[in-house]
Formats: sequence, C-alpha cells, structure tokens
Amino acid sequence: MTTATEFATTEDFAALLDETFGESGAFEGSVVKGTVVEIDGDFAVIDVGLKSEGRIPLKEFGIPGRPADIKAGDEVEVFIERYEDKNGEVMLSREKARREEAWTQLEKSFQDNQRVNGVIFGRVKGGFTVDLSGAVAFLPGSQVDIRPVRDIGPLMGTPQPFQILKMDRSRGNIVVSRRAVLEETRAEQRSELIESLKEGQILEGVVKNITDYGAFVDLGGVDGLLHVTDIAWKRINHPSEALHIGQSVKVQVIRFNSETQRISLGIKQLEADPWDGVEQKYPVGAKFVGRVTNITDYGAFVELEAGVEGLVHVSEMSWTKKNVHPGKIVSTSQEVEVLVLDVDAQKRRISLGLKQTMANPWEGFLEKFPIGTEVEGEVKNITEFGLFIGLPGEIDGMVHLSDIAWERPGEQAILDFKKADMVKAKVLDVDVEKERISLGIKQLGADPFKEAIAHVKKGDVVTCTVTQVTENGLEVAVDGLTGFIRKNELARDRSDQRPDRFAVGEKLDAKVTAIDKATRKVTLSVKAREIEEEKQAMAEFGSSDSGASLGDILGAAFNRAKEEKAHSEDK
Repeated sequence: MTTATEFATTEDFAALLDETFGESGAFEGSVVKGTVVEIDGDFAVIDVGLKSEGRIPLKEFGIPGRPADIKAGDEVEVFIERYEDKNGEVMLSREKARREEAWTQLEKSFQDNQRVNGVIFGRVKGGFTVDLSGAVAFLPGSQVDIRPVRDIGPLMGTPQPFQILKMDRSRGNIVVSRRAVLEETRAEQRSELIESLKEGQILEGVVKNITDYGAFVDLGGVDGLLHVTDIAWKRINHPSEALHIGQSVKVQVIRFNSETQRISLGIKQLEADPWDGVEQKYPVGAKFVGRVTNITDYGAFVELEAGVEGLVHVSEMSWTKKNVHPGKIVSTSQEVEVLVLDVDAQKRRISLGLKQTMANPWEGFLEKFPIGTEVEGEVKNITEFGLFIGLPGEIDGMVHLSDIAWERPGEQAILDFKKADMVKAKVLDVDVEKERISLGIKQLGADPFKEAIAHVKKGDVVTCTVTQVTENGLEVAVDGLTGFIRKNELARDRSDQRPDRFAVGEKLDAKVTAIDKATRKVTLSVKAREIEEEKQAMAEFGSSDSGASLGDILGAAFNRAKEEKAHSEDK
C-alpha cells in the first residue's frame, strides 16, 4: 500500500520531470544566447542555462578563410538541435544559429532590394560559393563581373557587396550577383563622368578590350576608344604590342561627342611631340643610322628615333637593283645608314636615301673608264633597239642598233649576237645623272665611209655598179660607198628614164650630186653627167653656128672620150 509521503514524492518527481521535458520541448529548434565556459581542444563548451552544457566545434565560429576568434566568457548565439544526446549533452550548432539569423536578415534585404555583404570562399560547378554572414549562396560565373575574369583569386576571401537575385528558404537556395552591383555603380559613375568630361582631360582607365584598330579603355562606367595611332608616337602595328587587357593606363581625352557619347583617347599626347624641331634635328644632306620598321611595295620605313620615321622610296634604295622588291634589299629591324633627302615637318614626312650612302657606280665607272676607253662585258639582254652589256660595278651599258656595224643595218647586225656572249665595245658617253652609258661596237674599227669619201667629192663623175633595180631608180655601189640614182636622173631624155633598161651588175658613169654623211649614202645622176658632157663638147668643138650639127659635136666628143678611156685602160 502506498503511503501519502510516497505519493507526494512521486507527484513531485513527475512535476519535475514534466518541467524538465517541457523546457526541452520549448528550447529545441530555437536560437538562444549562451556563454563560452571553456575551450577544450577543437571545441568550445557552451552553457545555455540548461541542466547540461553543449560542445560546438571551433571551426563553426570562424569566417570562411579565417580561424575562429573566440575565448572563455564570450557570449554567443547558438541553435539548440536536441536537448540531450546519448552522452547527456545538449546538441548545439553555431552555424545553424548564424544561418537562421542570416536568413531572416537576407529575406528582409531581398524584399527591400538592398545589397548584402558576403565573402567568396569556394568554387563549385558553374560558379562560386559565397558566405552571407552564415548563409551560403551561389554566385554564377557570369555574375562575377561585368567582363570575364581570368583570375578570381584576388576576389576570394574579400568582403564585398552582392545583389540577391532569388532565394528559397524552404530549399535553402540563394543566388547572388556581384555584376549587378558593379553595373549599378557603373551607371552612377558614368553619369557623373559624362557630366564632367571635357577635351584635354587626363584620366585613369583600364584596358577592357583590344582590337586590330585600337583598344577600348574603361574609364569607370564609360568606355573610350584609344586608336592604335594614338597609343605612341612610334609605329605600332598592333595594339597588343603595347597594351594588354586589364592594364591600368593614363589617357587624355582627345575628342568627346556629347550627343553620341563617343570618347576618343590618346596616350602619346601626354608626351612631347618628337616632330617638334625635326628640321633642325635631321637637316637635309646629313647621314643617320636608323632601324627598318616596315617594308612595303613602294619602299621601307626607317625609324630615326621613337616616333620619327622616314621613307626610303624604292627608287632610292639601290643604284643598280631597280626592279627588286624592297624586302630583297633590307629586312625588318635591320639597322641601316641613310641620308636625309627632304623634310616636311608640316606633313610629318622625311624622305631618306639608302643608295646615297654608297658609292655611285656610274661616277666610279666614268673615273675608271673615260669616254673613248675600250671595255669588255657580257651580253645581258637583247632588245629591239640594241644590246645591253654588263659592266664593272653591276651596271649595264647599251649598244644602240646604229652603233653595232658600219656597213650593215643594225636590225641585221644584231642577229650576230646572243645572250652571254662576251663582246668588246668603246665607251661613247656616260650620263651620271641619268645613269646611262652609251657603248659602240663599230667604233672599235675605222669608218669605211669616211675613208671612201676621202677619194670622192661632190661633182665627180664616177663609175658605178648596179646592185638593185627598183621602180624609183637604181641602187649602185661606188668605190665602197652606197649610192642611189633616182628614176628622173637616169637620162636626159624622158623616154630613157626607165630603170628596167639596166641590169644588176651593169656598170655606168654618173655624176656625184650629193654626199649625205648622216645616211651614209651618195646621190648620183646620169642626167647631170650627160648635161655636163654636152657643155664640155660645145665648148671644145664649137657651136651649131659653125656648121656642125649638135649630133656631130656630141659624136666627136663621145668618140674622144671613148678613146681616152680605152687608152687609160690599156695603160
């Protein structure tokens, strides 16, 4: 039988048990404040005012990337997971407490469209993880920055603002964006920058993108174009030679269009213009050493100093290589000596000469082979107007058709030659300015025409041999000379002025009426000879008034001349 005392004890124990379990039911799943009793190894012992204490790993008190900063006596908020475990301890969690607290605050920030602070602490597929004061959020790779980020290392572990894009507490999902914050900030900066922007202003920027024609520089909310020609005074073939993406640069605003909001930038404008005083630095006629920076079909550009280039035109590159591409004469980056030919500071042009720093081969040839000197060379080329002969100094001389042979037309004489033949010639003329040398082959021997006309003069009656009969007259040979008798000069009587009366090889006497040294031909006339003989006969034998007929007089004269000719031949 149960006594009253025993019953009271039982009731007290039941009440006490109910009180205890009632408290546990109220505490489980809630966040409460506790006091750090001690640090036991890797755990913090926490008193939350219940019958027993709880243990929480120290790592739960640290921010990702940083060690825990906690000591005995500190008050902390913790999450009660279970009143007692099998060891009789209260199961506590600092992470869940922080998460619960963080979620509450994050939901409020999300509803108010406010930014939140967080720390990127890890990588996951497609992006990164962010600690938002205890709550873990997902940061997609596309939302890290406005432009692609190659190295996210500097962003890791650094507190920075984020914008919550979406969140679901029931699933524990939060998606944030750093890019949205940057774009919003960028828009604010852009407005401020556009309002204060003016030409000539010097700004700091970051190279955002590089193209073939220049680079886009982020000025902090607005982009400007830095054209390749405005990067440096010296020649830059591609912007990547001087810039790289992400590089910080100081630039000057060259042009700004407020309507289109286009901004043109320059870096070289921050430096002194090397073309100032260029005429004094590089006077005409002076020689300098420069570096070949670019080669084109029409010449080569030579850098005299950073930002100052001159052009060596293809015609000024070599004395002898006329039809050769400049790339066959010089190469890029080669150092060459040049002569300043002309300077136009206003047009920023300098004309340079490469061949002028070398000896002129025509001047050297003339000095070594004066006019009248005999030379020998190889036939380099045969053209319709003459022969080109290779000469010392890698230059050519030309033998014109008219200077190949004395007694044959050049068109025929040139057929005697072929390429690579070694021939001798005489120097007729050297034009250094025009770079021409005239040679002659026939001048190596005496002119037979001059020798022949030494014995023949105008008015002489000579014996000719018919070499060709034409409609217009006769071609004849006269003591080594070439002569011609026109049709109307073949006889005094018109009826006898017929070329067909004569045959090739036939001899006849004619009077020399003209000697043309230019064409090297003699003009003759049978008619003039007959008239002259008639005058002589009339003078010698009298006139028709004496009673003798003209026929008698001419007959007597003819017979006498015939006898004299026969007598001279007998001798």
